[in-house]
Amino acid sequence: MPFFQKKPVVIEAEQLTMANKDRAFNFVTCNHVADWDADGNPILKIQTLEGEMTAALGDWIIKGIKGEFYPCKPDIFDATYEPATV
Repeated sequence: MPFFQKKPVVIEAEQLTMANKDRAFNFVTCNHVADWDADGNPILKIQTLEGEMTAALGDWIIKGIKGEFYPCKPDIFDATYEPATV
């Protein structure tokens, strides 16, 4: 079976934290709703190609190569991405 690896791609991302929740909310330009979870923490409901996904406190919000937005858990983000120099 052949093997493949991802091409190196530079993406934009913003982490949803209490300190920058407004900045993270404004980062997403697609259909989204800023809301609060049961504990009073900010969340962001984002319409993605797969349906509505929720970014919780600590999650990264990624802008994909075609301008799409989606949330990513911090451990997956750290395993997949590193800072880029552009």
